[in-house]
Amino acid sequence: MDELRKNEIYEARCEALTSEALGVFRIGGRAVFVRGALPGELWRVRIVKTGRTVVYGRGEELLEPSAERRESPCPAFGRCGGCACLHMSYEAELRFKLRKVNDALRRIGGLELEAEDIIGSDARYGYRNKAVFALGGSAEAPVSGFFRPRTHEVVGVEGCLLQNPRANALAAAVRDWMRARGVAPYDVNSGKGAVRHVFARTARDGSAVCCVVSARGFGRETPSLVEALRAACPELAGVVLCLNKSRCNTVLAGEFRTLWGRAELCDTLCGSEFEIAPQAFYQVNPPQAERLYAIALDFALPEPGGGVFELYCGAGTISLSLARRAKRVVAAEIVPEAVENARANARRNGVENVEFICADAAEAAARYERAGKRPDAVVVDPPRKGMSEEALDRCAAMRPERIVYVSCDCATLARDAKRLAAKGYKAQRARCVDMFPGTGHVETVMLFLREE
Repeated sequence: MDELRKNEIYEARCEALTSEALGVFRIGGRAVFVRGALPGELWRVRIVKTGRTVVYGRGEELLEPSAERRESPCPAFGRCGGCACLHMSYEAELRFKLRKVNDALRRIGGLELEAEDIIGSDARYGYRNKAVFALGGSAEAPVSGFFRPRTHEVVGVEGCLLQNPRANALAAAVRDWMRARGVAPYDVNSGKGAVRHVFARTARDGSAVCCVVSARGFGRETPSLVEALRAACPELAGVVLCLNKSRCNTVLAGEFRTLWGRAELCDTLCGSEFEIAPQAFYQVNPPQAERLYAIALDFALPEPGGGVFELYCGAGTISLSLARRAKRVVAAEIVPEAVENARANARRNGVENVEFICADAAEAAARYERAGKRPDAVVVDPPRKGMSEEALDRCAAMRPERIVYVSCDCATLARDAKRLAAKGYKAQRARCVDMFPGTGHVETVMLFLREE
């Protein structure tokens, strides 16, 4: 094995992609990871970082491009960390994501089962109904955008191609207002400054709610902020201030104050109307979410009737779809505002066979089990970190015939699939939905059946 030295340049061919869409090269007997390279391409690669377990390189010159390579339409591509796949054809992106899921299921989960297919998105750009822009720069020259990978450096993005145009307009309005009023962005290292993030949600009818996250509020400048946002987006339905005084990276935390209009956004999904608070989880790509939920519904309830227990229900989007086919649905969520939204959404849509409880996943499942109930199916849609061992134990203890796991992270899905196998639940089917075109993320629905 040859020793690789920093700044040395090698000619090599990319062999594969990692789960983060980094190109994998074999140089001097070592794997070298290069951002932006595609399999089959011949590059001149400069070594930029060497370690005992990992080597990173930078592509200096592309000698033989892949037929799947496309010119990225975003000038910030490769710097902001938000997108990983804008340099490849959409067909290649879908193949990469399906392979990523199946690699994780085999390598981490020890499964022979593979996902059957991946459902592509009709829209590759402008599909996101939720935007979270970080603020950086200075009061004189603020920038909004996204963090460079593994740093707190904000890469300015004037108009993100994945976001709804109204979200981009709201971020621009906050930047202009900060510059005009001398309001500084928040600095995580010093704890100084005011504006941390701009959080915008948009609905299918064009309406929007903007939540400005601040470390300390804006005092007498608050009315001018509301005015600037309303002028930038005539469809705006509400402006919310989130006072987040923590030193952590959580975007929405602390106290919420409605500055104008309403805090909740109203939207339509799967034939139902939903009211969504800023704190409530809601899928970012509505057409794809409808396809995702249809798969989950078919996996959970192949025939009408039966009882369903759901965890991580958010504002009740999956819950109301399940309630149309189930005899009874009990759903749990830890965020109080989301639970209130879910209950209101059930009333709004005239759904009476669903009950919502506010509790974390493990406690909710334990409470359900103590009541002597046994559901026919359990449906879970956890955050990226997956489920805790305790929550999995509680779900398995209820002995449902089916467990349907909706996952936005195939690595934690594979880990939890292995845990469920040890508890008597065998992975039966899996399908993928591309909820996040342009990025390296993919949504997967997996069905587990109880083994006797």
